Amino acid sequence: MKIAIAQLNPTIGDLNNNAQQILQAAQEAASQGVRLLLTPELSLCGYPPKDLLLNYSFLQNMKIQLEDLAAKIPSNLTVLVGLATINPQANLSGEKPLFNSAALLENGEIKQIFSKRLLPTYDVFDEDRYFEPADESDFFKIELSSNKDDYLSVGVTICEDLWNDDIFWGKRQYLVNPIKDLTHLGVDFIVNLSASPYRYNKQKLREAMLSHSAKYYNIPIVYANQIGGNDDLMFDGNSVAFNREGIVVCRAKSFESDLVIVEFDPEKQDLLPASIVELPETEEAEIWSALVLGVRDYTKKCGFTKVILGLSGGIDSSLVAAIATEAIGKENVLGVLMPSPYSSDHSISDAEKLVNNLGIKSETIAISEVMNSYDSVLEPIFTGTSFGIAEENLQSRIRGTLLMAIANKFGYLLLSTGNKSEMAVGYCTLYGDMNGGLAVIADVPKTRVYSLCHWLNRDREIIPQNVLIKPPSAELKPNQLDQDSLPPYEILDDIIERFVNEHQSLTEIIQAGHEPMVVQQVIKLITRAEFKRKQAPPGLKITDRAFGTGWRMPIANRWLDTIN
Repeated sequence: MKIAIAQLNPTIGDLNNNAQQILQAAQEAASQGVRLLLTPELSLCGYPPKDLLLNYSFLQNMKIQLEDLAAKIPSNLTVLVGLATINPQANLSGEKPLFNSAALLENGEIKQIFSKRLLPTYDVFDEDRYFEPADESDFFKIELSSNKDDYLSVGVTICEDLWNDDIFWGKRQYLVNPIKDLTHLGVDFIVNLSASPYRYNKQKLREAMLSHSAKYYNIPIVYANQIGGNDDLMFDGNSVAFNREGIVVCRAKSFESDLVIVEFDPEKQDLLPASIVELPETEEAEIWSALVLGVRDYTKKCGFTKVILGLSGGIDSSLVAAIATEAIGKENVLGVLMPSPYSSDHSISDAEKLVNNLGIKSETIAISEVMNSYDSVLEPIFTGTSFGIAEENLQSRIRGTLLMAIANKFGYLLLSTGNKSEMAVGYCTLYGDMNGGLAVIADVPKTRVYSLCHWLNRDREIIPQNVLIKPPSAELKPNQLDQDSLPPYEILDDIIERFVNEHQSLTEIIQAGHEPMVVQQVIKLITRAEFKRKQAPPGLKITDRAFGTGWRMPIANRWLDTIN
């Protein structure tokens, strides 16, 4: 029996076009003799739909689309479609109003509904806000011939349902284990509809977990994952299937829509080898693909066709320009150079060389006169004070205002170019370089920015060589270097990783070899910069702990007085 995985890229809320994607996949699968087609979690509405789920008309339209889709599915094809369904007992029992479900479509009808049992409420997930967990795991029978005794039992799980094997994790995160329950029901294999957000190296973890479960429970597993960018989240696809021995027998593409087919042999009671797409060769290749996908989909799904960004001649804006060029084409990217009296000659020439290397459009707007105008207006108030951060930040805010003006005038999306290291410690200017509709590398530490640029230059020069070797500088005052205010980025990024991602204490970070005064300084900067991060544009997430949807820190707090 042939099983197909439709690795789809839905747009959240676009029920009609999402249904059309599913139908097209169904028609293609049917033409290749497929009997069962899997789609991702919430494939009809897109994941995560968030508070769209509070809109009753949205739920009703989803139900109508499902019924219409069921009527159009080719005969002799069974399809599992992800959607939200209404919990009819909610008002009587005090339960949550919805279920995160999978609908079984066959012969023009909605044959069966399965609902998710394990609802994640950590990091970027907030499913308990909307959904009630299902009470039990369930399966369906798929007939192989006209003989009604000739069938397979297929266990259905949805995303997190596969993530609670206490033997693999060494701990139990939920009270139940749906995989174990389904094996007790005697199913022939398990399918999983997922919308698992990307972070780098996550596929290795997924596959280790799925391989363990398939081998330990002696059950084949077919896993269908969403792809695409939705706001700050990217979904990498990499849908995969494992045989009873825990060996990969099929893998779909990374960061691309795909339709892959794997065959289940009823006699062997196992999945047969099929096509296996290789994973990206390096972390840099993987992260690059994720960021390109994130920019492409955010731009398209928000209704933009062109982007604009400021080009300083620095490494951050150079990387963002390269990502944007790959994502939407060089003809759709505008880089703006805005030199000030403190801009070095090489910053201008490096930016111009980048423009030529990428083939993008550019404009140059000198800001000296605008700076003089601000100085003149503020002179009565600033009299008797020394040049300082306020004057430095004015330069950044002038640039941000000019970029926003151009973006508004021509309907461009402004891309912010700040990295995670800067966002962590507040080395960025509100209403200046933080302006924008999308922060492309806000979850990319500075050291990773460098490794990505070196990787990008592996075959030819894209990022100018001088950009890679000159000391980083905001160039907001004479001879300024980042290291005047911050520790070296190798040290800073390690402290940020330990404190933000690994939740290590001040004492643990010091014991790892860092100077106590440096650690205290960095932690203080991270904590005090919270008000800035709350006002930043969405930033594409590539790590476990990004300053986005899953970051929920208070702004006004006194916990610095108690940390150790």
